[in-house]
Amino acid sequence: MADPVMSNLPTYYHDIIDFIEITKAEDIEFANVEEAIERAFNNQFVMTSDEYGVKRHEKILNIVADPTIETLDFRKKRIISRYSTTPPFTIRFLRNRLDYLVGEGRVTADIDWLNLVLTVTASVDNASVFKEIQHTIHSTKPANVVYFQKTSLCDGIVFEEEMYKVPLTRMTRLSTQWRLGKTPFMQLGEKEIIHRAPLKRSTKLSTGWRLGRTAFVEQEAEV
Repeated sequence: MADPVMSNLPTYYHDIIDFIEITKAEDIEFANVEEAIERAFNNQFVMTSDEYGVKRHEKILNIVADPTIETLDFRKKRIISRYSTTPPFTIRFLRNRLDYLVGEGRVTADIDWLNLVLTVTASVDNASVFKEIQHTIHSTKPANVVYFQKTSLCDGIVFEEEMYKVPLTRMTRLSTQWRLGKTPFMQLGEKEIIHRAPLKRSTKLSTGWRLGRTAFVEQEAEV
């Protein structure tokens, strides 16, 4: 923030109430101007843009965003991807763009030059990212190349088998202090685990699992 306006006035104005209040109001206005200038400067660049600046870039690129499900960071990444999608288009360029959108190692792009088939395998669980992948591919691939999408999801569910016993102590024995309506019929003891073995799911996608040939779960070592 710039120096207060009062510091630029002669000293004999410093004790006058009218000038004190006027310069205070001017300081606020100058601060607002500085903030507006900084905001306008930041909005010229995608990565430093705020919500208003991102909307202006999206309007230029004809992007219809959904702020309810799309984060500001993803919207900035999509804008940069659109600005960066310029010829010449090669398979290396496409791979770099997909790595930028999804993340390195989470997407592969291969092309069969003999049959002119482009196969893209991606591990994506976000609908907005998936739509942007499709837009990037359709914007860069030649018209005579067929696009084939494959989804690769790696997930796992861990099941656990557990056996335990809870001893019950009968309280209604004869020759005791048991009283009907006052003493419980029996008392639960502490839970005692007698067997526990995790079960590992074998039905993951993108693996060698085959229906009817591979077990659904595999029992691991007993804990």
